[in-house]
Amino acid sequence: MVPETGFAPVSAERAASPAAAPLALRSRAEAEAYVASVCFKHGPPRLVGVEIEWVLRAGGPPDLGDLLAALGPHAPTSLVPASPAAPLPGGSLVTVEPGGQVELASPPLAELRTLTATVEADAAHLHRLLAARGLTPEPRAAEPCRPALRLVQLPRYRAMERAFDRHGAFGRSGMTSTSAVQVALDAGEPDQVSSRWAALHELGPVLLAAFANSPALHGRSTGWRSSRFAAWLAADPARTVPPTPAELDRADPAQTWAERVVGTPLLCVRGPGEWTTPVGVTFADWIGGALPGTPTTEDLEYHISTLFPPVRPRGFLEVRYVDGQQGGDWALPVAVLAALTARPETVDRVRELCAPVRDRWLVACRLGLADPELARAARAVFALACEALPALDPPPALAERLAAVTEGRIAAGRSPADDPLPGEPTVVDPIEIVPTSTEGVLP
Repeated sequence: MVPETGFAPVSAERAASPAAAPLALRSRAEAEAYVASVCFKHGPPRLVGVEIEWVLRAGGPPDLGDLLAALGPHAPTSLVPASPAAPLPGGSLVTVEPGGQVELASPPLAELRTLTATVEADAAHLHRLLAARGLTPEPRAAEPCRPALRLVQLPRYRAMERAFDRHGAFGRSGMTSTSAVQVALDAGEPDQVSSRWAALHELGPVLLAAFANSPALHGRSTGWRSSRFAAWLAADPARTVPPTPAELDRADPAQTWAERVVGTPLLCVRGPGEWTTPVGVTFADWIGGALPGTPTTEDLEYHISTLFPPVRPRGFLEVRYVDGQQGGDWALPVAVLAALTARPETVDRVRELCAPVRDRWLVACRLGLADPELARAARAVFALACEALPALDPPPALAERLAAVTEGRIAAGRSPADDPLPGEPTVVDPIEIVPTSTEGVLP
């Protein structure tokens, strides 16, 4: 995010293209200082954006050519070099994920009413283009039937697949077969950043459980309410797990994040032809001479784009833990997060309500709101969101929908995953997505 002009949620390819000439990094301290400077930009919390991913259903085997033809002038240049990559009518950008999931990234906007109207119109336009080629959005956040299949043949995703395969089968599932609603929020003023950063993480288990929407994966009812988030936790824990409570309690989140980035193993090293995927070499190791050449700030920016934690700082704060939602319900997590972070006193209250469950990430994945502690916190958090939302002047229909969900599903302790959809497997055939042996290690 550039404070003077706001932020724009963008693809990893675009995010990793700095305007300034890259600088050589010769010490860990230099690298950490750079990370802290680019990942946390200060300013009043003013803008909200959203990225919505959809797994797509097709009449036959998935075909990348059909998807790109449907997107036409909106296709990303990473896949169609001659494409103008035109924004959708409201300004949203379109990208394609490794398994052919399609993503809409909104412009950042100051008014929730304008944001929801813009995204509703752009999503409708995009879905009409897809429908003309027989492609429709899957209502769940994970592919319920087909096996994991990577369609996009880019060096980044081939390297990612190789790196994830070292940790088991489910990195491929997370890459190719899942979808999320990712909400982008301003980091806030300097004296607010630490509290906002902590609150967004402490909300994570509650909102993950409340919006869990991926009970089936690859033809099996997995026993997880959020198979999607479980798959990402298992994909490559060094780059996907949340910070520990002790890390959240540190006073300087920028320094904590910088240390994590520089100490995380490289996913890949870019180069001509096939990119290399070194084993166990951190960015700090590269600076120290473990690999040929001297890494630059451009290499570091790219490395940052290969970390996928529940909340990722990109100048703004990108909340990544919410499953994709059915129909227009993508707007619910946007409204909840915007309302709960709009005022410092509300942020403080969120932290109080979520403190007892702030480390229940795996429980949230597995049980959703069937966990009594998460259900209790969710009822309080959603009531607070309903109370705070009117100050943002939301569309009446969105306020009414949030109230209905709060009084219905949340009050009953149910997640979207608890309501079966036609045609999906319902007899639980448990999958050990996150190995039991790690459940005491991962949050």
